[in-house]
This record gives sequence, structure tokens and C-alpha cells, in this order.
Amino acid sequence: MSDNRVKVVEVGPRDGLQDESRYVPAETKLKLIHKLADCGIPVIEVTSFVSPRWVPQLADAEEIMAGLNRMPGVHYPVLVPNERGYQRARAAGANEVAVFTAASEAFNQKNINCSIDESFDRFRPVLERAAEDGVRVRGYISCVLGCPYQGEVRISDIVRVAGALKDAGCAEISLGDTIGVGTARKVREVVSAILELVPDNQLAVHFHDTYGQALANILTSLELGVRIVDSSVAGIGGCPYARGATGNVATEDVIYQLHGLGMETGVDLDALASTGRWIAGTLGRQGSRAGTAIYNKNFAD
Repeated sequence: MSDNRVKVVEVGPRDGLQDESRYVPAETKLKLIHKLADCGIPVIEVTSFVSPRWVPQLADAEEIMAGLNRMPGVHYPVLVPNERGYQRARAAGANEVAVFTAASEAFNQKNINCSIDESFDRFRPVLERAAEDGVRVRGYISCVLGCPYQGEVRISDIVRVAGALKDAGCAEISLGDTIGVGTARKVREVVSAILELVPDNQLAVHFHDTYGQALANILTSLELGVRIVDSSVAGIGGCPYARGATGNVATEDVIYQLHGLGMETGVDLDALASTGRWIAGTLGRQGSRAGTAIYNKNFAD
């Protein structure tokens, strides 16, 4: 990846839709995925092979994989919680997976009912099987800038988890500000510490926009050399720990910022704005700021 190229990882079809209270049909999810690929998004996280009891919205994971029209050059990773999820994902045709843990013990206990070390025990077989199968694995770390239960998260804990994921074989590590409380100063401290053991071409950032700081935090990360950014079209995906707050940073806003900085993404922003408008309308959402402005400029009477 050149220093001027940023890889945008679209998480809307999975992270964005998983908490929707109204069921979203597989047909709509597939249409969204295909529209995003047509826009030039290089990586689209399409679903999760967790138990349908825990995430009913993604109970159609096999149907989604079966319905994918894979575009050459586009990657379609899926989230897996454990070896059983990995087996399902592989049987459905997945060739890239992601695992997840948190830098906060309290969050892990509340979210997946286990400690950080126990979460590694759950997905260590995934990494072992993936290495045997030649499957690329991404590792997510939640709550790197704050936890809804314990508050501050120590940088030493984040570094320990990131190092363990790297040593376990994760090709890419995504730092998640799960509750969107981070500011540029904290981001600089955390990302700088992680970059001492994880190369910048293996590090991604995943910021929520609860307090309106996501774009500033992304800019800070870019200044430090990070060139992989997670985002969600139209900003879909809520923040369950801050009532009424926004969740994922919108892909349209991120792409607008990146293009304004002279960065290359390969994404057609006009087409993305139209896609964001469509999915926001389908879900009864307002949509992103940049996407709305671009759509109105292009299509207003």
C-alpha cells in the first residue's frame, strides 16, 4: 500500500445492521453489499457467524454467503467468535475471517461472558485452523479509548492484547473506540504505543462518532502513518451504551475527508452517497452529513 493510499474497510452490512431492531431481509443486505462493491469499496465485512440466539439479525449468514456475487479484487471477510463459527464460515465459502476481544476485562465479561485470556482460548483454535487453511485473520480490539463499565483503559492492557493478537497470527489489528469517547490526544498516545509493535500497514482504526470526534481521531491516526480505516455507510450502527448517540463513523464522511487530504481510496464518492441515501431511507435513518450534501448537490431540483 502506498503512503498516499488508504484502505477503507466497510463494516455496515455486519456491524451496522447487527443491532437493527427490525429484521432486514437477506435480499436487502445483499443489495447493499453489491452496491458497495460497485462503488469501489475494497473490503466489505458481510456478516457474522455468531449464534443466532445472540444476534438474530445475522441468522441468515449462510444465505448471505450463498447469494454473494463476488467482484474481482474485493474482499468479503466475516466475523467468527470461535471454532464452531469458523467451521460454519468455511463451509459457507468464507476465505477471510475476523476474531474479536476487548482491552477491558469488564467489557469482555459483560459482552461475551469471559475474561480477555479466556476469549483468546476461544479463538486460538480459529487462528490455528486458519493458518492451516491459508485463511487471512483480522483481530478486533474493543474499548481501546474507554469502557462503559470500567471507564479508563490502561495503554499497557491495549498493548498486551494487540501484541497477543499479532503473535497469534492476525494479519491485521483493528483498534475500536466502541463508545466513541476518544479524543485526538488519547488516540495519539494509544496508536503511537501500538505502532511500536504492530507495523502501520497492519493497523486499522475503528472509531464511533458518539461525541463527534471520529474524523479528528482518524486524521490523527493518518498523521501517525495508519492507512486502514473502518467505517459504515450512512453511519448505520448504533451505540448501545449512550442513549440517542450516533455509532459508527459514516463511510461517506470518511471518504470526503480522505479525498480532501489528497488521499487515494478508489471509491466513487457520488455513487457511495447514492448508496448511503438508499440504505438510510430503507432503514428509516437520516443518513450521513457528507452523503446527504453530495446527494442533494447532484440530484436536487
